[in-house]
This record gives sequence, structure tokens and C-alpha cells, in this order.
Amino acid sequence: MRHRYKEMIRETFHTISKIKQVLFKKKIEMKINYNFIEARFIDRPNRFLTRAEYNGTIVESHLPDPGRLKELLKPGVRILLKRESGENRKTKFSTQAVYDDNILISLNTLLPNQFTTYLLINRKIDFLKEWEICKKEVKCGKHRFDFQLKRGTESMYLEVKSVTLVENKIAKFPDAITERGKRHVEHLGEIAEKGLRTMVLFVVQRHDAILFQPQWERDSKFGFALYDAWQKGLSVRVIHMKMTPYNIQYLGEIPFELNPKA
Repeated sequence: MRHRYKEMIRETFHTISKIKQVLFKKKIEMKINYNFIEARFIDRPNRFLTRAEYNGTIVESHLPDPGRLKELLKPGVRILLKRESGENRKTKFSTQAVYDDNILISLNTLLPNQFTTYLLINRKIDFLKEWEICKKEVKCGKHRFDFQLKRGTESMYLEVKSVTLVENKIAKFPDAITERGKRHVEHLGEIAEKGLRTMVLFVVQRHDAILFQPQWERDSKFGFALYDAWQKGLSVRVIHMKMTPYNIQYLGEIPFELNPKA
């Protein structure tokens, strides 16, 4: 195990070195085409609602991320809101991001798919450069996956997972029990076992992680399901990004450790 740990550290430093080389040459970024409003988080009455203090007034804001988020959404922290419009909306704002000290973390669970689409179209992900989008939200049996990619006559199912939890520079997923996520990776593993290509792409929505692993303490069932699917042939990759109020910057790939005995 000690040998594997040392190997992981070497891989991590190698990855960081590659990232720095890319950043010093040319940034890969997706612009954010709307403005944010800075507010102070007050509380979270339910999974999809936050209350915040903005310009001396308490406002209610829709929260796109239903995850636990207790490590991030603490009273008084700075959050970024977006003005919303629509006749059927219950709130005039949505909560898009939160600051953890000076690190801006996206809370928009739709953003990883949008960012992945951008990277795929522009062929910016090294290990997916030869693949292009065939379909989105593609149905496979009783499940629906984010993308179906194609490369010549080959096809691959791609599922994207959003990661916001980082502890001691280790990105972890999920931050709350996810039965749906467990079923996704189980089915992807079954498909892979039949000889078809499948991949789960974890998108870490912050830039301070150097390694990814399942969050064993909160959802060991998902962790074991992911490890089992990986053993059956499911490809697992992890990328991370840096968010600013103006854009999303692609920072490349980071290593992972899925073995429950590590």
C-alpha cells in the first residue's frame, strides 16, 4: 500500500506539472454570459432553497445543488446569486456559487455538463479528443446517461458527475447518499462487461484538489459500486476546473484512488 501511495504522489506531481505547462501556454476557458450578485448566506430552509442577505434585504434563492453542502454553506459566507425571470418561478434568484475562503466553488449541477459539452466540441480533453457528441440525455434500458459519444463506428456512453467536496486536497463524491448515482455506475459496469465502452467523468468544480476518491464515510455503497464497475471495465476519469465570476477555466486531469483497501 505504501508503494502505491508513493506512486500516486508521483502521478499527482506529474499531473500538476502538466497542468502548469498548459496554463502558462494558453488558458482553456468557457465564458460565463451573465452577471453575478454577491450576497451573504443566511440559512437553507430546504434542499432547494437558500436565504441570503443582499443589499440590506433578505432574499430567497433557488439552489440547483440538492447535495448536503454543510462544509460550504455556513452562515455568513459569501455566495454568488444570479437574477432569474419567468412567470412560474417561486424565487427571483438562483444560488450559483460559494466562496470557501478565496476559492470560488460552483453550486450549479448543470454547469459540469455544459462545460463538458464545451470541452468536447472544442476537443480540449486529451483523452476524449477523438470522440464527438452523438446524442445527449440518451436512454439505455431503464437508465438515461448524459452523452453518447462516437468515434468512427465506435460508441461510448458517458455519464458526468459533479464534485464540490474537497477534504485535505482530496476531492470526494458523493457528499450525500446517492441511490441514483449508484444505479448509474452499476448499469455502466454491466454494459462495459458486455464489451461496450462506458465512462464516468467526475468534474471537480474547484481547483484545490490533487486526488479523487469515493466518499466512503457517507456512501460506502456508491464507493463499492464504482469500484466494482471499474473492475468490470468502466472507464473512470477525473478533471477539475477553476471558477471565476467571469469564466470557467479547465485545469486538466487529476489521478484517482478507488480501491476501498487503500
